[in-house]
Amino acid sequence: MKENPYQPVEAKLLEVTDETPNIKTFVVKPLEEISFQTGQFMELTCPGVGEAPFTPSSSPSVKDKMEFTIMKVGGVTQTLHELKPGAIVGLRGPFGKGYPLQDFEGKEVLIVGGGVGLAPLRSLLLTLLEEKEKYKKIMLCYGARSPQDIVYKGCVSGWCEVKSSLDVRLTVDTDEKNERPKGCGVGLVTTTCDSLGLDLKNSVAIVCGPPIMMKFTTLKLLDCGYAPQNIYLSMEKNMSCGLGICGHCMLDKYFVCKDGPVFTYEQLKDIPDIWT
Repeated sequence: MKENPYQPVEAKLLEVTDETPNIKTFVVKPLEEISFQTGQFMELTCPGVGEAPFTPSSSPSVKDKMEFTIMKVGGVTQTLHELKPGAIVGLRGPFGKGYPLQDFEGKEVLIVGGGVGLAPLRSLLLTLLEEKEKYKKIMLCYGARSPQDIVYKGCVSGWCEVKSSLDVRLTVDTDEKNERPKGCGVGLVTTTCDSLGLDLKNSVAIVCGPPIMMKFTTLKLLDCGYAPQNIYLSMEKNMSCGLGICGHCMLDKYFVCKDGPVFTYEQLKDIPDIWT
């Protein structure tokens, strides 16, 4: 960690891609190299406005730049969405614990994402595919509200074509104009978890998305037969300092910024209101 963990590293905004009407992907180049583990998060600073926590959506193996996929939901994100290439932002981190990839080796890996929750899962998926020989199977189940709300449309289409390495299941809640991609179903993301065809005794599941989606997906996975210790959740709270000092992200005995943001359901299942 840097000598002053509160001092951000300057980063230049290289590229902005519109993913959906309210989600954009930002490619930034830090002036100093920043290494991270997939699942860890960064504090991204808008000078003069503030900072907010985001998990990189790019692979950790790419060292010269980082990508963040961000939904416009507040003051900092509103300002970010107005930035153009060439702007300077700040990066603090990385913080927290990432996905324990060593525990996934030799297993069948199920990834379930909802909406912009695919952002941190994209980083994980890219990391797994870079060493796909270490995993028996990789399956992605992804749901969005509508075809217009699917992020990484180009990547998702490409993933659907990599059948030998990756099994992809897509769904949208509604498709009034019949615009969904080929092979995409209609229904909640939990429907993609039916008839998985996985060896649940040798499988782990990773879930990320809106709280209500994570809640019902976790319940679905438990019903399918996954053990609580084999369900990994990427939790979100008000992570401010990133160091477990300010206490804003307390979740019972845990600091989400320090002890997470990746937890197993076994760690959290007895804590009331974890989804709020």
